[in-house]
Amino acid sequence: MRNVAGPSTGARWLMFNGVGLLGALVQLATLALLVHLAQVHYLLATASAVEAAVLHNFAWHQRWTWRDRASGMGRRAAWTALGRFHVANGLVSLAGNVVLMALLVGALHLAPVAANALAILACSVVNYVLGDRWVFVASSREPEPTRIEGADSGSDDRTLEPPAAGRLARGLTVAAGPARTPARSRCTTG
Repeated sequence: MRNVAGPSTGARWLMFNGVGLLGALVQLATLALLVHLAQVHYLLATASAVEAAVLHNFAWHQRWTWRDRASGMGRRAAWTALGRFHVANGLVSLAGNVVLMALLVGALHLAPVAANALAILACSVVNYVLGDRWVFVASSREPEPTRIEGADSGSDDRTLEPPAAGRLARGLTVAAGPARTPARSRCTTG
């Protein structure tokens, strides 16, 4: 049976770091390919490698780390979460990595891949907190209405409760969630 509350903070932190480790490998491999094979400048290569890791990490965090919060996400909410992930984790990773790479490679003359590994470590705690508190927040509001497949975009956008589903015309929306039907009482005489 699925745990509705989701994993504990410690378990989620381990999951986050597992995804982060894979994302770091994606980032480092992308950086190495761009710098060494494609001869791309290390700062442009860093930005590209970070973007590849951000997209990788979002997909895994949505499907694994915060799956209890993301499982009921509609398409619009998923795009919003991806936007937030880019603003939060992407911006922290991109700005943090580029600034730290300029310092570590440009000023301290470390090798780009080793310097990037240090930059990734430096950004991880901030990224976890932002992911947990802002990107994949537990929803406290009613679920978003979902559009019926094949509905016309120009039709009525009223939300109907599930009991009216039998009377739905093409293009109407139905509220996600449990049906709310009035309780019926039976009176019996003895």
